[in-house]
Amino acid sequence: MAHSHGKQMMQGMSNGEHSMGKEIVKGSVATATVSVGGKLLSKAAKHPILVFGLGMATGFMIYKYRKEIISSTTKVVDAGKDFVLQQKENLEDIVAETKEENQ
Repeated sequence: MAHSHGKQMMQGMSNGEHSMGKEIVKGSVATATVSVGGKLLSKAAKHPILVFGLGMATGFMIYKYRKEIISSTTKVVDAGKDFVLQQKENLEDIVAETKEENQ
């Protein structure tokens, strides 16, 4: 007899509950990754040649993908500027509405 508890549970969940579950899983994975990464780096720091090798590998990967890194960073900066301008406009609209209501 096949178990279908997970399937039934997912069907019974609302959209908000389902996305909340996904966020909890993402947070758990991120926490585990940081924990394991911290332990590995603390062990690697005791071996200077390994640290040098990791630096070389990181430098190579950054050099190899530098154009993609720059373009994605530029996109993020542009999106941030657009967001700030949009929020500024929203704030100006709210201030204008408040002034109209008070007059």
